[in-house]
Amino acid sequence: MISVIVADDHNVVRRGLKDLLEDEGDIKVVAEAATGREALDIALRLDWDVFVMDISMPEMSGFEVIDMLRRHKPKTGVLFLSMHSEEQFAVRALEAGALGYLNKGSAPAELVKAVRTIAAGRRYINSRMAETLAARFLENDTRTLHEKLSAREFRVMCLLASGKTTLQIAQALFLSPKTVETYRLRLMAKLDMHTIAEITRYAVENHLVD
Repeated sequence: MISVIVADDHNVVRRGLKDLLEDEGDIKVVAEAATGREALDIALRLDWDVFVMDISMPEMSGFEVIDMLRRHKPKTGVLFLSMHSEEQFAVRALEAGALGYLNKGSAPAELVKAVRTIAAGRRYINSRMAETLAARFLENDTRTLHEKLSAREFRVMCLLASGKTTLQIAQALFLSPKTVETYRLRLMAKLDMHTIAEITRYAVENHLVD
């Protein structure tokens, strides 16, 4: 039996995911979480095979949760399920340590396949993710500005655009405020931007933050 934790801040989404997965017979949802902090607490306390988690959640984002999980349960499998397209976040999800990424508009059968693949210890990469990965590594000149940022720079950019202060970002990413400032300066130089307002506008226009 495959043990799954489902984390999403919408009750109807969690219920739908639970019913869909448990209808398969070989999958059991052992816990649900409505916030990032609750999800992390549950994930650290229980044994599980796959953690199906939204990226955008209250209290802690999915990226913040997976950072902590990698410290304490590095071999567990996380599947990010998000409203954002694969083109926007798939590569970042894999860089963060997830074994798969799906858009919430994906077919139910694909979600089940992804859960089984990750439970077996393998990455789940669908055709849309494969195209995104190919574009990233084979067509560097066509990448968007934010795709040229490092994983850490991208995280700092999203947190800045979400209104987080330097201290809050440092605490979320387990970095010193000075290091966060260094990343901020680097990413602003790469994006050719000079104010937080510019970063926020860019992130919103590219659907990188809610």
